Amino acid sequence: MSRVLLAGESWTTTSTHTKGFDSFVTSTYAEGAGPFLKALRSAGHEVTYLPNHVAADHFPSTEAELDSFDLVVLSDIGANTLLLSAATFLAGTRTPNRLDALASWVRAGGSLLMVGGYLSFQGIEAKANYVNTAIADVLPVEMESGDDREETPHGVAPVVTNPEHPVTRGLPRVWPQILGFQRVRARAGADVLVEVDGQPLAVTGRAGKGRVMAFTSDMGPHWLPDDFVTWSGYDPFWQQSVRWLCSATPGPAADRLQAVSAP
Repeated sequence: MSRVLLAGESWTTTSTHTKGFDSFVTSTYAEGAGPFLKALRSAGHEVTYLPNHVAADHFPSTEAELDSFDLVVLSDIGANTLLLSAATFLAGTRTPNRLDALASWVRAGGSLLMVGGYLSFQGIEAKANYVNTAIADVLPVEMESGDDREETPHGVAPVVTNPEHPVTRGLPRVWPQILGFQRVRARAGADVLVEVDGQPLAVTGRAGKGRVMAFTSDMGPHWLPDDFVTWSGYDPFWQQSVRWLCSATPGPAADRLQAVSAP
């Protein structure tokens, strides 16, 4: 089975309650990765989960550190969280560019999956801002420059356009409706597996020796309503995605070992 690193999918909400003359503040913490983690772990994959506030300082900084994993999943985590660790932002210390390291690791044979959300791809008010990073060059899609959200509160049904691909094989042609997604363009040579409203939803491709995939909606609420998350195809879709992403090569660590061992 594969070793997967998931970064993102957490948030803190701070609310001010005003009751006449008086007011008070409350805060809550939530994570949105539960169904995705369950789908992968039930298939035997080893998943390390770094919520946003943990990823800020503990996401791998080098290709060597990334070699501990077969697949990196970025979901609802903006580029700034990975670029600006506390050491850099608070202490003014030079640190590695983790997005550059991740892109290089993918080209060397690692695998990358980006899942949509308000802080994925470009995101709300373009604050995810991946278009200006090295990650943009390895994804199988091209991003818009601004806010790329397509809100569909009325619901739109994804449709499988490539039923023979290992990721979508055996899944129904029409999926449960979703409530939003990101607008992207598939790169030349990429495979569009699923579309929604005539736009790419699930796209696979290659970057150097690595395999890459973009899924432009959420992995849970709010863009995925409950009937999608509990759909019988939810687990198989993510399990088949991980299997395809991780079956490309022996991986960058093995490649480097062979290079060092070669006469």
